[in-house]
Formats: sequence, structure tokens, C-alpha cells
Amino acid sequence: MTDRWKGRWPRLARHRLASVSEDGTVLSERLTELFRWIDPGPGSDHLVSDVSGWWRDPEVLAALGPALVAPFRPARPTVVLAPAVTGLLLGPLAATALGVGFVPAYKVGDGRLPAGAVSWAQSPPDFRGRRVTLGVRDRHLGPADRVLLVDDWVATGAQLRALHDLCAARGAEVVGTAAVVADCPPEVAAELNVRTLVDAARLLA
Repeated sequence: MTDRWKGRWPRLARHRLASVSEDGTVLSERLTELFRWIDPGPGSDHLVSDVSGWWRDPEVLAALGPALVAPFRPARPTVVLAPAVTGLLLGPLAATALGVGFVPAYKVGDGRLPAGAVSWAQSPPDFRGRRVTLGVRDRHLGPADRVLLVDDWVATGAQLRALHDLCAARGAEVVGTAAVVADCPPEVAAELNVRTLVDAARLLA
């Protein structure tokens, strides 16, 4: 098996990514440059995406929140909701950029189960056939909330559907989904109102 990464994008000038143009071109280029496919070694039949370079670059880290929320500012979200694990990093960045609070969605079996009254929802099967159960504390999500969902990568939209179910159960309204990358079918992206920063085709080529 060979690494699917075909080479580096030209290194960009070290200017502040937080001040990129509205189309996000500079940030998109930098995210693409820092992304890698990793070969896990013998016994694996697929490559693993490595986005750790995004978190290591301080300018990217500073720019991600504002870039993710930009398309949704007119919808005036009141809270950001994101699933564990990567969402626990991206969600607060987005919430800080909006000036609103953040609600984590915990997964059964990840060792972070919340105490108190919790609403749960199970996702449909994802691309590996897994069903994920997600939960949020009831006291942090209610009928007055307009919710922005945030995640790093949308493949099937399975976890997002579970988050939609959670919001519906709590009477909250979902205004859309902000993701760094999505390679889900166009009809899924349209249904879930997914907006992304990077064209998945550039990472999957």
C-alpha cells in the first residue's frame, strides 16, 4: 500500500489566516497542505486521515472558528453542538467566534458519559456500518435554541442525523452544519445544510 498523499501544496506566505478573503481561499490551501493520509501498516486495508497538522498550526487554529461560522452568522445561532471527539475541539472554536455557548454530544463507550438528565439518540449506520449513540445534557439544550452543528469531516451524515434527533427531542432548531471537509453525497449535504472549508476531492485525489 502506498501513501495517497501526492505531494505538498506550495508553502504559503506566513501571513495571518484570520484575515483571509471572504471565499476562504488562503485557509483552504493551508488546510490542504497540512492534511495527510497515513498507512496504518500491516493488517489494514485502508488509509487513515491525519488532520493533526491543523491543530499544530497556530494560525490555522485561530482562523478555523471564524471561517466555520461565517456562512451561518445571518441565522443567528444561539449555541454550537458538536460530537466527541474532534468536535470537542472544533465546537468551542466555533462557539467562541460566534460569542455563544457550546454543548458537547457525548458518545456511549468513550469514557466521558455525562451525569444528570441526558437525552440520547442513535445514528443510522455510518460508512463502516456502525451505529453511534450520542447524548446531551438536557439542561444545556432547549426550545429557545438555534443550533449550529460543527464537525471536522462529514462522510455519511449519520452522526449529524442523530444530533438532529437530539435537537428535535429538546425542541431546539438546527440552522445548519459547519464542517472542515465533507465527502457525503450532494443530496445529504443539501438536506443537512452542510457548509465546508475544503473541497473533499482535493484530499481524496
